[in-house]
Amino acid sequence: MAFQPIMDIETGQPFAYEALVRGLNGEGAGAILAQVNDSNRYRFDQSCRVKAIELAAQLGLHRIPDCHLSINFLPNAIYRPETCIRSTLEACDRFGFPKERLMFEVAEGERVDSFSHLINIFSFYRRSGFFTAIDDFGAGYSGLNLLAEFQPHVIKIDMELVRGIDQSQPRVAIVAAIVQMAVQLGITVVAEGIENAAERDALHRLGIRYQQGYFFARPVVGALPLNKL
Repeated sequence: MAFQPIMDIETGQPFAYEALVRGLNGEGAGAILAQVNDSNRYRFDQSCRVKAIELAAQLGLHRIPDCHLSINFLPNAIYRPETCIRSTLEACDRFGFPKERLMFEVAEGERVDSFSHLINIFSFYRRSGFFTAIDDFGAGYSGLNLLAEFQPHVIKIDMELVRGIDQSQPRVAIVAAIVQMAVQLGITVVAEGIENAAERDALHRLGIRYQQGYFFARPVVGALPLNKL
């Protein structure tokens, strides 16, 4: 697992660290996920959760005030959320990581066999005290439909909407509308893919204080990076 911070640019402290899967030889997430299929999806999803919690505990993430561990999950790997969450809770107990610091995120474009199944997972996670998040918001086709049925704690605006926002009025208008909608729904907004100070500042002017991207820190295996604001 590699870890990348989601920064609160108003306090200078991490709001969360996202755990990103890596291969044993440094392969990126895409190469690893390409090997996931129906026969190993459940086992892969469960293993990633446990490993992320184990490493985060070893690195002392839970000792950072109010900092969350963000874990990506595969909805199609979960047949019954109340059953599939057992290994996650056991890992929290085993490694001394507080379960209320966990945030589960799913990409908007993730293939989901049943829309109602995803909402059921999210609802169960919320009732269990976990944070919930939709990743890559604006990149897929189901984001608004999902929000109409379920409001997660967090939406992460896709990097393609963020890229060059300081020089793009259409992007400013779109992101501003997302922020306004999120405020009305009580959802926290994270912008991802920030690569320079101009993008950071443009997003902050739109009211986005939580940001993630190479400008702050690249993902690092076996460490909790924190470079700059």
